[in-house]
This record gives sequence, structure tokens and C-alpha cells, in this order.
Amino acid sequence: MTLPRALTIAGSDSGGGAGIQADLKTFTALLTYGSSVITCVTAQNTLGVTGVYPLTADQVAAQLDAVLSDIGTDAAKTGMLYDASTVAVVADRVRRYGVCNLVVDPVMIAKSGAPLLLPEAQAALRELLLPLARVVTPNLSEAEALTGMIIRTRADMEVAGQRLLQMGAQAAVVKGGHLEGDLAADLLIAADGSRLWLEAERVETRQTHGTGCTYSAAIAAGLARGLELHEAVRLAKDFITLAIRKAPGIGAGHGPTNHLAWLEEGRVPARGGGGR
Repeated sequence: MTLPRALTIAGSDSGGGAGIQADLKTFTALLTYGSSVITCVTAQNTLGVTGVYPLTADQVAAQLDAVLSDIGTDAAKTGMLYDASTVAVVADRVRRYGVCNLVVDPVMIAKSGAPLLLPEAQAALRELLLPLARVVTPNLSEAEALTGMIIRTRADMEVAGQRLLQMGAQAAVVKGGHLEGDLAADLLIAADGSRLWLEAERVETRQTHGTGCTYSAAIAAGLARGLELHEAVRLAKDFITLAIRKAPGIGAGHGPTNHLAWLEEGRVPARGGGGR
């Protein structure tokens, strides 16, 4: 038996709710073998980020070489990359090792407001990494930063999605959770012209730490399992919605979601024709 392989390239969250820790939990819950490349070590909990300690680009490159030259991967996702040199080395290794199923989560700001991507790194992300992305998964503020537009409506989300495609991404999931309304609606838009709205009933809660990390990790796990992109995104939407609804209520601030909820309910993700 071989397991689908998924790689996360992101920061470490000492609180366990986001970053590398959330990604590996998600990979495991979706029956995928997870490997990791750490870009930054952070000191954080549900109340905020109190320290960011970036690794060097050479240290990130060494991890990428170690994983991809031996274990390989069926899909990868990026999270907190922090600076332009790290973005550049990640883009280089993605090309060098032929990583096709790349999910780019453009992590910019923590829930507490702490910056997780330096301003000068945004241009590198747009120019170097988006053209390599199978799908990019910004929330509304990240989509605004990447596209330079204000997003207030679903129509705005569609325009933003088109702009992200023009930057080279094969597809975009523009997450509309911050729009007002009873539904949390996300838009999947692809270069082939397809569009898919994914809706779920909004859950009023502060237990949303790491939702973007978990969502993108679930997409990567689905792609690693050989699902088509729209199937992987549907899986991820179901996974994160359940994780939010079943949040454990840990910490005094923005608590983590429940990455075990999927397993607790006995759900088993489908496997498509990809992977090994």
C-alpha cells in the first residue's frame, strides 16, 4: 500500500492551530502522508504572535532538497513564506523538481494583526510563485493586496479571481468568509472558464485560528489523492466547515478549529486517479 504524499512549506505555530502543525494534522485526517519544510518559527498562541524567527533561504532550500530528492510529493502547499528570498527559493525548487499540484496560500497577516509576509515579498509572490500555482487561495484582504482592488461583493470576487488568473495561476479560490450574510461563500474560478460557488452556513465563532492554512492543506491533500481540482476544493470546504463547527474551544482568544472532527465522524475522503 502506498499513501498519497503532501508537502507543506510554511511557518511553525507553537500553538498548534495554524501553519505546519495545522497542515500536518489535516494531511493525516485526510489519509495523506505529510512532509514539511519550515520557513519560520513563531511564538504564538490564541491571543497573538509574540515572536517571528525566520530561517534563511539556504536553510529552506536544504529542507526542500532533502524532501523532494527522496520522498517526493504528489501535491504541495505554501503558507507563511515571510520574505522575498524564501519566496524565490521555493519557486526555484518547485520548478526544479517539477511540483505540479502547488497550492499557494498567500499568508500575509495573522488573526492578531501580526505581519507574516513582508511588504517587499508581495511582489515576489505575485511574480515568481503565482505563475506556478495550480490554485491560489486568498481571503478577501489577501486578494485585495494581490490585485490592488477593493472587494465588497460577489461580483468583486469574480473580478479579483480573473485578475489572479491573469497573473498566471491556473485557478483561484477567493474566500468570501468576511463578506456579510448568512452564508460563507467561496469562489473557485479556473483558467478553463469554469466557475463554482461553494456555500456553507456561517458559524458565528471566534474559533477560527488557522482556517486558511487548514483549507489550503485540505485542497493539497485532495489533489495528492488524485481528485480533480473542483472535487478537492469541495472536500476542503466540507473539511474546514466541519472543523469550525466542532471547534474545541481551546485558549482565551482566536481558538483553533478541530482537525480531528473529520475522523470523529468516520468520514473517509475519496481517492481519484492521481498520486502514486
